[in-house]
Amino acid sequence: MKPLKTKKKNTILFSYLWSMPSLLLICLIVIFPIIYTGYISLTNMNVYHWFTYDLIGLKNYREALLVFDSGFIPALLLTILWTVVNMVLQLVIAYVLASLLNTKGLRLRNLYRTLLVFPWAMPGYVSILLWKTGMFNSQFGLLNQWMEKLGFSPIKWLAGDGIAFICCTVVNLWLALPFMITIIDGALQSVDQSFYESALLDGAGWIERTVYITIPSIRPIIAPSVIITIFTTFKQFDVIYLMTQQAGAKTGAHIHTILTYAYENAFITNNYGYSSAVSIVIFVILIIFSYVINRKPKEEV
Repeated sequence: MKPLKTKKKNTILFSYLWSMPSLLLICLIVIFPIIYTGYISLTNMNVYHWFTYDLIGLKNYREALLVFDSGFIPALLLTILWTVVNMVLQLVIAYVLASLLNTKGLRLRNLYRTLLVFPWAMPGYVSILLWKTGMFNSQFGLLNQWMEKLGFSPIKWLAGDGIAFICCTVVNLWLALPFMITIIDGALQSVDQSFYESALLDGAGWIERTVYITIPSIRPIIAPSVIITIFTTFKQFDVIYLMTQQAGAKTGAHIHTILTYAYENAFITNNYGYSSAVSIVIFVILIIFSYVINRKPKEEV
């Protein structure tokens, strides 16, 4: 009995020894930055206290979470609105376009699929700046050129908070829709057509077929993609920042997601302690959301 226990212990020890380089690398790249950010969040480190910072406890967290004028709560609310709006629009538009792609007798189907994936294949930075300068520019943007030809006055598309939010949403949909269309398109092709044939014989309309056949059938397939997209949209940075907040190219709109807000406090105002506290709050929010999403329901007794 003892030799078996000794052999088992040696096997476990040997496994840990083999895994040690990977574990050390994970600690160095992942765990240490989180711990160090947590430590900095408890200090007043900024451009004036780079080496002489002091521990101030939870003051940065109180300022972020309890002081509305600090800007974090409005940024968090805007981030939630941004995530919900983009997620709903992506699902609805992607479902409609994927359904059209699966229409019987549709010609050049593969060509349409290739064209729809094209925005996703382009580098995001390039696409965003093309939209900003080519479409929404107030002087020579394509939209204002069209409006002038129709007799309307040019619009400063990115100068106001509301209209800038809409423009950023359009750009984000351009970037994100191809992924969701591809997933839903594949999911629709996996649905057994005999279900639809039986429903048609029973007199079910398009709405009934969609609600009772299509959505339940594709839900397990698209659910992981929806979760990934929610995470991606919630921690979106590039669209909002490049469209409205890029240093040296600000448009006048003052909309911030929690990531652009943290970035501004870290690299524009150089308030590293406060920015670290905001980053830890974001990290905790994502961990809680991940736990809630992945929590398994209790088994019925």
